[in-house]
Amino acid sequence: MKSLQEISDRMEIEDLLVDYCHAIDTRDWSALDAIFTSDAVIDYTATGGIAAKPSEIKEFLATALSGFAGFQHMIGASRIRIDGDSATARTICHNPMVLDSGSGQKRVMFVGLWYVDDLVRTEAGWRITHRREELSFFHNAPGGEASQR
Repeated sequence: MKSLQEISDRMEIEDLLVDYCHAIDTRDWSALDAIFTSDAVIDYTATGGIAAKPSEIKEFLATALSGFAGFQHMIGASRIRIDGDSATARTICHNPMVLDSGSGQKRVMFVGLWYVDDLVRTEAGWRITHRREELSFFHNAPGGEASQR
């Protein structure tokens, strides 16, 4: 049976994962400061991005996502393992992204991936210290590419 502390920790971590999605989908880059530690490493290279600290990631996201009319990060099936003041999580993400061709035509690209996270309990609550994406698939990407791993 899980202790009340473990139940609370799991709920706080799940909330943190959802907060990330809302920060990205609303383009609230400053909200990422309450999700990652300041020295975190965020690795988006599996989906064509960069690996960097949060300050650089915020600049990267603002630029890289500016060409999308909209997107939704939908997460679920998180496998969370807690060990005292540290934890790991592996979470499925399904991410439809709306591309505007500039001629009024829009298309939806789909990205399937997992977030693989290392987390730590801080005085301010749980924070992600390392995030790595694992790509599952792209569908309807620019140029018609579809890929799977």
